[in-house]
Amino acid sequence: MKRPKITVIGSINIDLVTSTDCFPKQGETIRGNNFQTIPGGKGANQAIAAARLGADVHMIGRVGDDSFGSTLLENFEKEYVNTDHIDRVENTPSGLANIILSEKDNRIIIISGANAHVTPSYIERSKSVIIDSDYVLLQFEIPRETIEYCLQICSEHGIPVIVNPAPAMNLSEKSWEQATFITPNATERKQLFDEEWKEKLIVTRGKEGVSFIENGKEKLIPSHSVDVVDTTGAGDTFNGAFAVALARGLPIEAAVRFANAAAALSVGQLGAQGGMPAKEQVEEILAKG
Repeated sequence: MKRPKITVIGSINIDLVTSTDCFPKQGETIRGNNFQTIPGGKGANQAIAAARLGADVHMIGRVGDDSFGSTLLENFEKEYVNTDHIDRVENTPSGLANIILSEKDNRIIIISGANAHVTPSYIERSKSVIIDSDYVLLQFEIPRETIEYCLQICSEHGIPVIVNPAPAMNLSEKSWEQATFITPNATERKQLFDEEWKEKLIVTRGKEGVSFIENGKEKLIPSHSVDVVDTTGAGDTFNGAFAVALARGLPIEAAVRFANAAAALSVGQLGAQGGMPAKEQVEEILAKG
């Protein structure tokens, strides 16, 4: 079977992950249990999720000229993600996420760094790979004008695109129209959408599963019962898997079920990328029902 061509345009971060028994209150100092430095960023996470599931993945983004930038590029190469369209920005730090894990939940602070330099003019240099894609994935950790420019390119060339509106940010009406699917979580759904665009919305709902509209009726695909270690990156795994499933020609419900199972498997290990599964693992959990 031909490998799906997925292009991910978005953020590349280093995650500074601290685990603790409870979240500190304002002004409080507490002891942590563990600290790790882990590659992350919504764009990078989605690219690696898709690559592990067998797609031919190109990542478009930027890293800094710091040591983190080298680590992030090496990680992509290890995961067989094409890095031809990732540049380093001089005198600029790589994007960073400060993550606190506790009580099977997380709190995250993002520093844009080099991600702020993923501009429309930078994207223009990679236009050829975008229009050669089966699916494009976008998230909201890069500038708004870049997201809207990418949607314009995809619309002009008939390339389907999945928009993951995280962190929540509104786009122009024209841009929402240009998205093939929009994948908010339940909070982002409330912040950004009422009834408009509901036919495009694939809403991830954590423990409740995933909901979407098909033939005018809402469907809920329940979540899988799994042991939770770290929920960071579950949504990114869903998006990467959803793109791969659609690119392979699966209908919407089957694609949602595939992505939902992949996301469930992803929470079993520490770090956004740690538990991202291979295609065989997803098929195994689906076979169990």
